[in-house]
Order: sequence, then structure tokens, then C-alpha cells
Amino acid sequence: QVQLVESGGGLVQAGGSLRLSCAASGRTFSSYTMGWFRQAPGKQRDLVAGIHSGGSTNYADSVKGRFVISRDNAKNTLFLQMNSLKPEDAAAYYCYARLDTLEGPVEVWGQGTQVTVAS
Repeated sequence: QVQLVESGGGLVQAGGSLRLSCAASGRTFSSYTMGWFRQAPGKQRDLVAGIHSGGSTNYADSVKGRFVISRDNAKNTLFLQMNSLKPEDAAAYYCYARLDTLEGPVEVWGQGTQVTVAS
């Protein structure tokens, strides 16, 4: 089972960019479906972007055209490039990993990294 550690959050002005990283331990990273979720105070945790083991991606409508999810399987790392940031993008961002096994899904969460967008 992988363990996930996010980094790259911080304070940015509206219109700016940030790149989040998620370092994964373990030897089976490439087999996992990976994703980024975010949660603002008082709100539910929502999917921002996902990337399957084969490389296909999906995005929340609110971030399409601004965010790009990618993965480097050789370095066991997931990325989220966030451009044209808006105040409403401010949230705690969480890295997520899922592997479907015969015993059922294995799901892992990172501890989160905070993104603050100043207007």
C-alpha cells in the first residue's frame, strides 16, 4: 500500500500559479488511479482532477482549462499544475490513490496541503 505526502501549497495572488506534488512510497504506484481532491472550510471534499494508470484524465468543470494533472511513474510522483488561480480555488488539497484488488478497493489519502488565493 502506498503512502502519500503532498507539498507545494501556499499563498498566491489571484491569477497566479502553483504546482502541487504528491510523493508516493511503494512499488506499485503506476498501478494506482490517482487524484486530487479539495475541501474548503464547511464544505464537502470534492474531486478536482483524476488520472488513471493508463494516463487518461478527468477534471471538475470548475478547473477545466486551468489545472493540469500529471504523473511521473518513474519518480512515484503525482502533480497538479494550477494556473489562473481564483479565490474560490482556496482549500486544503488532498492527494488520493485507489487500487482495485480482488479483495476490494484500496484507498489512500495524503494529509493535505493548504492553498490560499488572495484577491
